[in-house]
Amino acid sequence: MPDRLMLLDTASLYFRAFYGVPDTIRRADGTPVNAVRGLLDMIARLTTDYDATHLVACWDDDWRPQWRVDLIPTYKSHRVAEVLAGSPDVEVVPDALEVQIPMIRRVLDLAGIAVVGAAEHEADDVVGTYASHADLPVDVVTGDRDLFQVVDDARQVRVIYTARGMRNLEVVTDVVVVGKYRVLPEQYADYATLRGDASDGLPGVAGIGEKTAASLLGEYGTLDSLLEATADSGSALSASVRAKLAAAAGYLTVAPAVVKIVRDLELPSLEEAGARLHPVVGESRTELERLATEWNLGGSVSRLLDAFDLRR
Repeated sequence: MPDRLMLLDTASLYFRAFYGVPDTIRRADGTPVNAVRGLLDMIARLTTDYDATHLVACWDDDWRPQWRVDLIPTYKSHRVAEVLAGSPDVEVVPDALEVQIPMIRRVLDLAGIAVVGAAEHEADDVVGTYASHADLPVDVVTGDRDLFQVVDDARQVRVIYTARGMRNLEVVTDVVVVGKYRVLPEQYADYATLRGDASDGLPGVAGIGEKTAASLLGEYGTLDSLLEATADSGSALSASVRAKLAAAAGYLTVAPAVVKIVRDLELPSLEEAGARLHPVVGESRTELERLATEWNLGGSVSRLLDAFDLRR
């Protein structure tokens, strides 16, 4: 089997598992385990269907980094449950999911799955760094279209998009991004900056929607070139668009740094992280099988173990 790296936007997946699997599935003590079960089933299926040989569960060590908030205070502000001085803000997470996150970390560890995060950065930044520097084909699994900016056919980086559910996975390549948005993947961050994204608290440029953003980038190539045209009174840019961009000058100065995924974090190498998949054996397998019974994880653990056994 040729080597292929799979990068999981882990929080995106366990949120999807939580809402996709009934929370009536519980341990004997009443603790829900639907997100744990769902995530394990996702990993078993994804690694098998897409022939992954290496796997990294990318983690949000800081889901709302202060340096991004300093640039755009509204960044993810609608998802803040509690502001903590000197620590990452607390995200709004259902209590029934919150109690499962330590269980998720435990089973990922026992399964030998590399979990990698970075201080003051989101999982997207971990994904971006590995995807940008890997010397093997990469599949990024996410329900977040922000990660479309890492798609790169030339480097064999694609996104397995989960937004329509695990039964309707979409493999996103250069052609798909262009077909959906009329911009290249390398233009996607500039496109998102112009258009804005309410789900992330990014206001965008008032009066510029998806079609106009795509059209402008089609003509000028990059946001920087577009802003140069805005400042050039002799450019062909229409007066109305020029006025809209000028009114948003402050936002456009800081937004690219917030929207663009970081690609140069100092992370452990795939070898150092233990990313190569392998069968779960010995005490780890015994403990995982014990927890499968104790935590009522049903066949999810067995399916994961079977999937990893194929990596002998």
